[in-house]
Amino acid sequence: MPLLGIPFEVVDPDVPERSDGDPVQLVLANAELKARAGSALVGADAYVIGSDTDVVLDGRLLGKPADEAAAAQRLRALSGRAHLVHSGVFVLGPGVELRGSESTVVRFRQLSEREIDAYLATGEWRGRAGGYAVQGFGSSLIEGIDGDLSNVIGLPLPLVARLVGSLPIG
Repeated sequence: MPLLGIPFEVVDPDVPERSDGDPVQLVLANAELKARAGSALVGADAYVIGSDTDVVLDGRLLGKPADEAAAAQRLRALSGRAHLVHSGVFVLGPGVELRGSESTVVRFRQLSEREIDAYLATGEWRGRAGGYAVQGFGSSLIEGIDGDLSNVIGLPLPLVARLVGSLPIG
């Protein structure tokens, strides 16, 4: 069944993302950049959803690690601590511009070096904000989540449903 009962197509507009500024405003700005670039690929008569997610620890954006050493550094920093996951969503379509954000608290277990090495060996950290993916092996790193799990995965579905609920699509 399509996402939220709405047929969709995934496109990767491959836009350079902004990486500095207020974390919530940043994910909203990146979501808008992606939606506008996606609209250019599929056409202005389509509805496009752009989304961006990032991890914030101690007020600092962690972003996607460039390599395994950077991923290990992020996991060590997150170990035994709580952090925020922010996502921005931007919906663009004929005469429509809607935006919203979601924030979720994620608490990591205290991780041993062995556990960090084992997780890194999965390769799941590649291309992931904060260097982990909660929907896979990364779930074993988590002690608890306060908020929307789909937000941590990368697309806050309840927020998307609220934003697209009034659109004439389906």
